[in-house]
Amino acid sequence: MRRQFRLMPHRRFVGDLPTPALLLDRDVLERNLAAMAAKARALGVALRPHAKTHKCPEIGRLQLAAGARGITVATLAEAAAFADAGFDDVTWAFPLVLARLEEVVALARRITFRVTVESAAALEALGAAARRSGVEVHAWLEVDSGHHRSGVDPEAPAALDLARRLAEARGVVFDGLLTHAGQSYHARSREERAAVAERERAAMVAFAGRLERSGVRVRGVSVGSTPAMSAVRSLEGVTEVRPGNYAFYDYMQLAAGVCAGDDCAVTVLTSVVSHQAGADHVVVDAGALALSKDPGPDDPALRRGFGPVLRGLAGHELERALAVRGMSQEHGMVGGERAEEVARLAVGDRLRILPNHSCLTVAMFDEYQVVRGEEVVDRWPIRRTR
Repeated sequence: MRRQFRLMPHRRFVGDLPTPALLLDRDVLERNLAAMAAKARALGVALRPHAKTHKCPEIGRLQLAAGARGITVATLAEAAAFADAGFDDVTWAFPLVLARLEEVVALARRITFRVTVESAAALEALGAAARRSGVEVHAWLEVDSGHHRSGVDPEAPAALDLARRLAEARGVVFDGLLTHAGQSYHARSREERAAVAERERAAMVAFAGRLERSGVRVRGVSVGSTPAMSAVRSLEGVTEVRPGNYAFYDYMQLAAGVCAGDDCAVTVLTSVVSHQAGADHVVVDAGALALSKDPGPDDPALRRGFGPVLRGLAGHELERALAVRGMSQEHGMVGGERAEEVARLAVGDRLRILPNHSCLTVAMFDEYQVVRGEEVVDRWPIRRTR
């Protein structure tokens, strides 16, 4: 009998990839997803992760499999991409854009689509669009719990009035209160992050209580960011959390003590393309359009630069003092504290950069190169249109 031979696919490795490339360590990713899902269960809240970090249905499915209840997005394009991929419960955590109400209504016909309202103008426009179309649109009332970016002041009488109008609006389903304590990203210690998380929780629960006592039913209270969730002690009175960055983490989170080095799942692979004699830097092919220019919220002087270099093509150990010190659109300038740290780098060398902010870095790429160790095991598309 003739033996049947199966042709094995060609194995690919990190060192074979064209650069710049976005690497995603699948083992680290899955460990991060499981850890946050377990924390949400322990705190007694639902997990609705923010997909603006990864913009990838494959990762969203892993989050659902780990126990998430629906997802959060930042743009309507993200919402549509996830709806097309089969996700049926999506929160758009961004102030309602009145010029795009037709898209909102179209999504509400297909899935449970939850929008965010924080003004009377937005509520009136949303209600009118829903009634004209004969659909119900779910809506959160966005609350400012200390970040002072957007959302109603929970202490103001106008917030109580807007919540009441939202609960009574025809065509609109009032889901409850939503906030983002973005100030948690500026906390300098675990104790500060825990304090931010508690102030966020307390402000939201107190506002929900005032609404309930005034006769307005509050179905849900939605809070949470990755830094706050890293330190929160109690979420009594909260129904769901929406961290996003925890899937990947990044150097900003590592430097703040939110995570460990081996929790960082995303890196950028780059090549050394120039090393001139006597120069105090080398040039790599990962510039602003690969790494972004985000230095992190507490580093305006670029003391850390745009991301440190990691040792080797796998692993999580930082190279001593080597980092992207400057960049233009396509060029990155990698330097060190001493000349010998740069002198050993040669044209053609591959380096991995741990980005300062993984969310913005991901938005620069079209796909992930999914890796285990140094082997590339898959490619996942990134849905980054607006």
